[in-house]
Amino acid sequence: MKPPPFTYHAPVHLDDAVRLLAQAGGSGKVLAGGQSLVPLLNMRLAAPAHIIDINALPGLDTVRVDPGGVRVGALVRHSVLEGHAAAVSAIPLLRQGLRLVAHPVIRNRGTTVGSIAHADPSAEMPAVLALLGGEVEARGPAGVRTVAAADFFTGPMETALAADEIAVAVRFPRPAPGTGTAFAEVARRQGDYAVCGVAAAVTLDADQRISAARACYISVAPVPLVVDLTEAVAGRAPGNLDTADAEALAADRIRPEDDIHATASYRAHLARVLTERALRDAGRAALNSLDPDSHPTAIRSER
Repeated sequence: MKPPPFTYHAPVHLDDAVRLLAQAGGSGKVLAGGQSLVPLLNMRLAAPAHIIDINALPGLDTVRVDPGGVRVGALVRHSVLEGHAAAVSAIPLLRQGLRLVAHPVIRNRGTTVGSIAHADPSAEMPAVLALLGGEVEARGPAGVRTVAAADFFTGPMETALAADEIAVAVRFPRPAPGTGTAFAEVARRQGDYAVCGVAAAVTLDADQRISAARACYISVAPVPLVVDLTEAVAGRAPGNLDTADAEALAADRIRPEDDIHATASYRAHLARVLTERALRDAGRAALNSLDPDSHPTAIRSER
């Protein structure tokens, strides 16, 4: 298959890229890793008149770690972020999610910011951003603005980015002390999009009891769906955690649909099973973060 005709641009300055995108008048697409865009072009599901390749732009290929979190530039490849020791030490959920993204060859070229901007409701990295309450940095003709993850995803493959804006970075906040995370999913084959997936974060208090719990669900809603599960598990010890109330709360919030890959009822079943798995693994990871030597089984939190 071949893509429809388009005009290719390769700017070397961000200002030029923004100008070209604005001049495209809504008929332009930004090319970074291309692992989502190129298949859409080849299958003729997208037919932009202009492609703006940002791979030559300086300063967009950096990962910056600070006390507040991790900032990831638009040209940082999945594999680079996955292997960034400081970033994954600050936020283990980054690696937990990235390990589930497609296959290594895709991760070697695909970009984390590009995956988030693509906004596939079955993708892992939008869920990571949503669960952590991160934000997207967008650059347009009017300058730079930041969009909170809660406002960024507006529908399946739809975002709050304007037609003349480029997502130049995302910022993942560092979880609170005493927080453990986990990402669990089921796919038809390894590397496929998840039939259902759950990213979870559990925070413990000084008595090693759960003080907060959240989960983000993929493939069961039009956007990454964040559910606050605190009321269902607050005050409980993370060891041998009873997650029945949390599963029921999540089941009440999700709205899965039938498609060629799975029925809605099967997805709902998976959401319950994966809620249990992700919460228990996140709880173990939280214990491990408080005292790594006392809870060696917490390594299960990274699947």
